Amino acid sequence: MTRKKIQIKKIDNTTARQVTFSKRRRGLFKKAFELSTLCDADIALIVFSATGKLFEYASSRKIKGEELHGMDIEQLQKLEKVLEVGLSRVLETKGERFLEEITVLQRKGVQLMAENQRLKQSSESISNIYNSSDPPQDNDSSNTSLKLGLPFPK
Repeated sequence: MTRKKIQIKKIDNTTARQVTFSKRRRGLFKKAFELSTLCDADIALIVFSATGKLFEYASSRKIKGEELHGMDIEQLQKLEKVLEVGLSRVLETKGERFLEEITVLQRKGVQLMAENQRLKQSSESISNIYNSSDPPQDNDSSNTSLKLGLPFPK
């Protein structure tokens, strides 16, 4: 049993296209890792999705902190600078994401406070309507006792 050959053309169904992209991207990264490990090659892979999202893979052992013994001081300083720049970008992006999340949560808090205020006003108006209507009058003059049996002669 062999696999059926698929025709290489754009997939029209967006869901199927996204699933295929994800599976093939994972497969491509796996192959890059295997090539880097088996052949001791430095591999760099950059993939952009249809939405513009960036996916990347780098196999450089130096960036991972491995195989540094053959480097001189100048090369180590350059590597350190590259890593510092990358770390600063990561920290900056992380800070931006935190600020965006805080802004979203603050907006949500304002919306919830407004909703809470609206519900309080609604509750108060219902209470006022109920309290302003004529209260039921107690009619103590009515006889609510029940007498069973034959009447007693007087």
